Amino acid sequence: MVHPIPDGLEGRIVPYLMIDGAAAAIDFYQSALGAEENYRLEMPNGAIGHAEIVVNGAVIYLADAPDDMEGNAANPGKLGGTSVLLHQYVEDVDAAVERAVGAGATLLREPADQFYGDRAAVLADPFGHQWSLHTHIRDVSPDEMAQAAQAMAEG
Repeated sequence: MVHPIPDGLEGRIVPYLMIDGAAAAIDFYQSALGAEENYRLEMPNGAIGHAEIVVNGAVIYLADAPDDMEGNAANPGKLGGTSVLLHQYVEDVDAAVERAVGAGATLLREPADQFYGDRAAVLADPFGHQWSLHTHIRDVSPDEMAQAAQAMAEG
């Protein structure tokens, strides 16, 4: 019997990145984020029609952005920005940022301790996608978090 949802994807939302230069993106994600490539479908014209990578256990799909996609809205390079931030917990955010920047990512926000209990940084990959990398450093109760947010807002 065929399962309507592939094994391992039950209840998950899988980011699907549209990229100009998907093959180069796979190489970047491997060197910058330690991605593992599970699958790649190359089209006759050499474009990546579909690929699957895994970054720290998270499945991500990607492909070369098709020119005939309505508005090309899925490709940040053609949009001039992105409204999506890929959030990932890592063992050591400082080391992860150093690795990603060394591989070609642009640092948008330096690693810093946050009021909600994480040390966090934000990067842009060379293809326009933004990554928010976090390491949880302390537990914060909802009350403490609300008080810290209020204090921050009052500045």
